[in-house]
Amino acid sequence: MSTALKRLLALLFAFSLVSAACGSNAPEEADDGGGDDSAEPTDDGSDDSSDDDGDDSAEPSDDGDDGEVDLVQGTDLTFYMITHSDEGPFWSVLKRGADQAAEDLGVELVWQGSNNDPAVQAQDIDAAVAAGADGIAASLPSPDQLIPGLQAAVAAGIPVYTLNSGVNDYQDIGATTHVGQTEVIAGNGAGQRFNADGSATKILCGRQEQDNVALNERCDGLAETFEGEVISEFMDLDADQTAQQAAIRAAMEADPDIDGFMGVGPVIAMSGLRAAQDLGRDVVVGGFDITPELIDAIEAGDVLFTVDQQQYLQGYMPVLLMFLEVTNKNTLGGGLPILTGPGFVTQDNAADVKALVAAGTR
Repeated sequence: MSTALKRLLALLFAFSLVSAACGSNAPEEADDGGGDDSAEPTDDGSDDSSDDDGDDSAEPSDDGDDGEVDLVQGTDLTFYMITHSDEGPFWSVLKRGADQAAEDLGVELVWQGSNNDPAVQAQDIDAAVAAGADGIAASLPSPDQLIPGLQAAVAAGIPVYTLNSGVNDYQDIGATTHVGQTEVIAGNGAGQRFNADGSATKILCGRQEQDNVALNERCDGLAETFEGEVISEFMDLDADQTAQQAAIRAAMEADPDIDGFMGVGPVIAMSGLRAAQDLGRDVVVGGFDITPELIDAIEAGDVLFTVDQQQYLQGYMPVLLMFLEVTNKNTLGGGLPILTGPGFVTQDNAADVKALVAAGTR
């Protein structure tokens, strides 16, 4: 069996482990930070698949062909990944996953980030359709502006996948599936973490994008399970952390009862921590997603936890899924989303995750 085919089978085996790990999505079962660290292809997974090559009954072909097919050699497939990326630390890991999948599969990947501008993202989707993309994977932070272009892609026969945001809308688009986490469930898990800690009674849930549906859902999910009060507010963009920190500080100064802060992204979580420290306030902080700085703060005990949606998988899996659909008519998910989270990074497992963050895959 060719090296390329063995590699693809190993990838599928790894995906089966990820799917099994994500099959139970209860937040309290996700203490290991998402469970993907163990989802490495085992030696016997690929060795078993190579045993067929040694079948003595196989008849040699007349032209000397050994029957091996290299599934990735010489492919001319071009996939587009069109997101609202701001090229920050979260998206750099997601892009690294997508780039690795493209390299592993021998396809071309066109990466386009709109820096949270849905008009630009909509234009990029239209351009990808016009260019005859072999597949499109797109985040969906602003569904009303992005759905029409993706529906046009489906109508043109282009496989479409949503990633990161879009779990509520991918079926209306006609996308094959969604790769990401269910944001309300992730917010539910965050609320349960705050409850278990028991220190916070009123949480400011700070959002770094004003109109991103997924970020609103994280705060909504927090409010559903947290036993105290939750205030959800836009606290300025990650691109201007000085303004962001100042907005959070002003909100905390205006309401002395705020004793918890939930940042629905890793940058804004750290802005909330710094704002509380500037005020000398004892505020319990939780976050979403991962950066080295946030992991350091968790390890030091300054941040209680962060919700890990395993964005590397959100980049890697759509490329693999588009490849399989185009080359072998395979689809996964059964019409349901493929969940990459939520998992949780706490002081108990921060050191283990930190090594993977340094490697650039978490």
